Amino acid sequence: MSPSPASSLLYRRLADHYLAAIQSKALAPGNRMPSVRDLMRQHQVSLSTALQALRHLEQGGWLEARPRSGYFVRQARRQVLPLNDESSLLNPTVPMPAQYVGIHERVSEVIAQGRKHPVTFDFSSATCAPELYAVEALKNASIRALRRHPTVLTSMMSHNGNQAFRQVLAKRSLGIGIKVVPEEIIVTHGCIEAINLALRAVAQAGDMIAVESPTYYGLLQVLESLGMRALEIPTSPRTGISIEALQLAVETYPDIKAVVVVPHLQNPLGSIMPDAHKARLAELCEQHGMAVIEDDSYGDLVADTTSATALKAWDRSGNVIYCASLNKVLAPGMRLGWMIGGRWQARLEMLKFAHTRANEEWAQIAAADFMGSSAYDRHLRRLRETLRGQCERTAEAIATHFPAGTRVSMPQGGTLLWVELPQQLSSKTLFEAALQEGIKVAPGLMFSNSHRFDHFLRLCCGQPFSPHIEQGIKRLGEIVGELLHKRSKVDETAVKQLVVSG
Repeated sequence: MSPSPASSLLYRRLADHYLAAIQSKALAPGNRMPSVRDLMRQHQVSLSTALQALRHLEQGGWLEARPRSGYFVRQARRQVLPLNDESSLLNPTVPMPAQYVGIHERVSEVIAQGRKHPVTFDFSSATCAPELYAVEALKNASIRALRRHPTVLTSMMSHNGNQAFRQVLAKRSLGIGIKVVPEEIIVTHGCIEAINLALRAVAQAGDMIAVESPTYYGLLQVLESLGMRALEIPTSPRTGISIEALQLAVETYPDIKAVVVVPHLQNPLGSIMPDAHKARLAELCEQHGMAVIEDDSYGDLVADTTSATALKAWDRSGNVIYCASLNKVLAPGMRLGWMIGGRWQARLEMLKFAHTRANEEWAQIAAADFMGSSAYDRHLRRLRETLRGQCERTAEAIATHFPAGTRVSMPQGGTLLWVELPQQLSSKTLFEAALQEGIKVAPGLMFSNSHRFDHFLRLCCGQPFSPHIEQGIKRLGEIVGELLHKRSKVDETAVKQLVVSG
């Protein structure tokens, strides 16, 4: 028998009861929560209800789970407003194909402006501070690699990548639902080369590619450079690309060659695609002969690792090309990416050879050394926990220092926050004003060919949160307020002039 609506919501009522206690300071930061058994006994609820309530509070950032110790109250924070009403973001109207004429110019202009000014606070990057990565371990692994392979820098590179590195990747792929042999892995110069090669393999100039909207501006640049047309598909900040909107697009434009998606911690939204959506997407694309290009650069940063099963795990015919990299999770300076080509494997191998030849092996050997040890998993656990705290504190700083009406996404992992500015304030205007004071952000207009996201900006939480970082967030919020005030004065003057002239 299905549970009643009342019993289904029981865990929410229990969670709200303790949330009220946390917000009223009856339960202070650091206090231990009642155990699962205590909750069951005190509130006469089931084990499942007690666990759901605790996990709900943990996902909301109010509790933290400590191994073998239970749940504890985290530093209290103000409620962060949700991003947008899902219905407004996922309106299943027929999207229009974009030519992306001028996206290079637009993105290049923003990047060039950012380089002209000295930067004190850089919130624009999607990577972490160097000290958050395994600096010492990678240094030692690199030294060992040279000692064990003294001619590695003077020898020809291995076809498709170092065998030891590919073996480690194949073994780790099992944990995300992918069964692959090392020989089926192609090592690339970061994930962006992998995506570039995948697009070349499945389409040609003039073809249409479905993309998430908003999406990573680097993908838009690649599409323009290849002469391909892009179809922006509405994307949720919680569940990723809209399957319904994609279905409608397929019925309208039957010649879509591929869809490019980031299932885990999508850039810039931070959404995580539920497993049911992954299965539906894989099936839909297979039915209509559309390739799926999966960018899984952020999968290892998902807070709940049970949600990080690769979309390719639902691939039944080799229709999914899987792409990933170490840029965000281990070492941006190594530029190590890889791909699994499915039914395009042979073509991708030849395209890689023609495009850039093989990658150098020193970095691959060092990475294989570290990733093959338990230290790598410990590094990932520490990084995920550190980033969770940094994102929560940054979101709280935004809620504290930005004007009313600001909305912020709260992703379950990663480094990115997608901020909606109040009163439709232009992020390009904010970008230029903030840059004059040494504050660098990524304006929303970089992530789409339309101006639909001009009142959004992407903020990175990759730097350790500190009074210095909070000062930068505070000043950014003040600039938003000053721009809104200036605009309101201009509007008032315009109204007065109209009244006088009338």
